[in-house]
Amino acid sequence: MSAVLVAVRVPATPDETFDAFTDDIGLWWCPSALFQLTPRGDGTLSFENRERLITTLANGKVFEIGRVTAWERGARLAFTWRQATFTPDQITSVEVTFRAVGEDTRVTVTHRGWDSIPQEHVARHGFPLQATQGHLANAWRDGLAALAARLTPR
Repeated sequence: MSAVLVAVRVPATPDETFDAFTDDIGLWWCPSALFQLTPRGDGTLSFENRERLITTLANGKVFEIGRVTAWERGARLAFTWRQATFTPDQITSVEVTFRAVGEDTRVTVTHRGWDSIPQEHVARHGFPLQATQGHLANAWRDGLAALAARLTPR
């Protein structure tokens, strides 16, 4: 299974970074025009009860993006990931690790499973797998940069 791998170093402890990632995802998440979660856009993301990742749309509807499969504060977070246009059997997975590097934290996102989404699927825009993963990596880079900006002292 192929994967998208993106990392950033932030000036915070692993626990602080984990909390910002999970508690503030609705504040730092950067919607991507190529990878909209629903046809109505991304809405506001949140982790609900450490059990699932959801988005709440402007009209109040809630869409479950995925289920949390690991919640290890300051170390590791894992969850399934699907867009509204995916069929029930089309699921990707995200793993986020938090590793201390001196006084900073390296946040690494690994997003797997896009090779199971057919090239002709609307979420892939007809792109070959490598191009899809390149665009997805850019989307995650934008998000992690926004997370880092939230944690950077002003």
